[in-house]
Amino acid sequence: MNPAPAAAAPGNTWLIYALLTVVSWGVYGVILHKGRGYMPMGSETPHAGLKAFLFVCIAYAIIGVASAIVLKARGSNWSLTPMGIQWSLIAGSAGAVGAFTLVLALGAASPIYKGAAAAAVMPIVFAGAPVINTLVAMLLHPPQGGVRALPVPFLLGCVMAAVGAFLVAKYAPSNTGGPAKPAAPAVAPAVVAPTAP
Repeated sequence: MNPAPAAAAPGNTWLIYALLTVVSWGVYGVILHKGRGYMPMGSETPHAGLKAFLFVCIAYAIIGVASAIVLKARGSNWSLTPMGIQWSLIAGSAGAVGAFTLVLALGAASPIYKGAAAAAVMPIVFAGAPVINTLVAMLLHPPQGGVRALPVPFLLGCVMAAVGAFLVAKYAPSNTGGPAKPAAPAVAPAVVAPTAP
């Protein structure tokens, strides 16, 4: 009697896509800030971030058209549900508001950190977002046993994420200007001897 075939091991496709997302979002803030920097400055400086964001929205629209083409190519019947549409629009709004406030954060950090504003802003965004993600997921799907059942390593991870974001943002070499340079020695003022009359 032949043994039953083993169940297929789950693929790693999800991990590949997750890593592609890490790369895409990892370069997002830096490239967005660079685009902002190439917009007209002077009296238009306060508007440079929003001009860059406008083209981010255009890029989203292009990707949206591409996703419709992929749906068509996969043979989707385009069936939708009201709740699916509602939650997807909420998700899109949250993403768009986040991109909008990211532009504002980069613009506000630019006078302080210049071209390295993304190195200050993005660690806070990317360390804080997973914590918020987990908290919202727990609200939508409460853990068995309630909040008191949360494991200590999870709570420790939340604290470490916050501390790590602070350390990366504060001490990134692009933000601190590299290693501290030794101060120049103080030079005592020269004493001029009076000349004989």
